[in-house]
Amino acid sequence: MAMKIRLARGGSKKRPFYRIVAADSRMPRDGRFIEKLGTYNPLLPKDSEERVKMDMERVQYWLDQGAQPTDRIARMLEAAGTKAKTERNNPNKGTPGKKAQERAEEKAAKAAEAAEAAAAPAEEATAEE
Repeated sequence: MAMKIRLARGGSKKRPFYRIVAADSRMPRDGRFIEKLGTYNPLLPKDSEERVKMDMERVQYWLDQGAQPTDRIARMLEAAGTKAKTERNNPNKGTPGKKAQERAEEKAAKAAEAAEAAAAPAEEATAEE
């Protein structure tokens, strides 16, 4: 049986609340799970201790049994110090497209021209004195 440690969503519309669960990977996200391992409340501030609560002994047990954490759970475990940090693959997904780069270059060129135009009258004023 392929086990996952993942989030199961609860809470009402626009008020998310998640349970951290150990579940069979074939089960639906909010469906049947084997054990509840903790909670995650994304509405709380990031520095709040109540934001992520995990029973670390049980999480370690399931990891030892071969359960694979999802990406979000892996990040939570890294923050807790249970799991070693891993290098993530982020190919140029966040870089702007060609048209956006062209617009940024045009905007930078106009800003440079405006700066030169503003500097030129100031230089002429100092030369006249």
